[in-house]
Amino acid sequence: MPIPAPERPMRVLAAEDNPVVQSMLCNMLTKWGYDALTARDGNEAWRLLQAEDAPRMAILDWMMPGMDGVEVCRRVRSAGREPYQYILLLTARTESQDLIDGMDAGADDYLTKPFNAHELRVRLRAGRRILDLQEELVLAREALREQATHDGMTGLLNRTAVLEALHNEADRANREGSPLSLLIADFDHFKAVNDTHGHLAGDAVLREGARRMKSVVRRYDALGRYGGEEFLVVLPGCDSTAAQAQAGRLREAIAAEPFSIDGGSLRVTCSVGVSSRANPAITQVNDLIREADLALYAAKRRGRNRVEACAPQSLDLAESEAILI
Repeated sequence: MPIPAPERPMRVLAAEDNPVVQSMLCNMLTKWGYDALTARDGNEAWRLLQAEDAPRMAILDWMMPGMDGVEVCRRVRSAGREPYQYILLLTARTESQDLIDGMDAGADDYLTKPFNAHELRVRLRAGRRILDLQEELVLAREALREQATHDGMTGLLNRTAVLEALHNEADRANREGSPLSLLIADFDHFKAVNDTHGHLAGDAVLREGARRMKSVVRRYDALGRYGGEEFLVVLPGCDSTAAQAQAGRLREAIAAEPFSIDGGSLRVTCSVGVSSRANPAITQVNDLIREADLALYAAKRRGRNRVEACAPQSLDLAESEAILI
């Protein structure tokens, strides 16, 4: 069993222009198990707090060259970045209004100089508990977001989320004058899989099929479960020719290798319908879906395990028949 890597000490920024106080802070932080960073002025402190690997906690002197600690606090809070950064102000000021101003600027806590080392350690420990709780809240929020936007069976976008992505991409394509295509993929004879092998086998086919489809779509394509064994793929920037090529790759990914089911193997195929717009408008999103659906039905009628594309320029949506190429 591999030995887990040791947890990295929490990084704490000590921003203090007095070299003696800064050295003392650095030594204390290291002794208490923190990874100490130092800054000699407010500008350097602000730069470090905006870095990609910025420290989660900061001890800022109120009075510093370049930018005082209160202004650094104000900028950090205005940036609103995540994860949250806990800020403790060090100040020689004792007037209540000064302390209120510091807290209003975004400081989480303060200590007046000269400070007691034990008190500082306790304040940092309390700050770390707050950061731990905040991290738990973020993880819980992300888990709820995942549940709200993703299909529990396949891990892909759910119907609501993939349709929202389609509307967003149609809106973008309309603004930028770029093409947009849509694929609807459907597993062939899926009911027979459930009836013959059971619903657990059907679920396994859905999960493996979703994994294979995800492996061939582009990073910025939107792939989601539309319902049952149907899947939508939103292809921004793809004209009809490129969309049909992508649909072919998706179909081949499903059909290339048998699916492993209950210790055995099962051949699974899918049919794909393609619709495209050179410059779609947001009002045409339902037309794109209907055209892809009609193309999918044509692929089913023509033998399954194939790609069919709809020619929208020749299509009268008031009619029940699609012109297919």
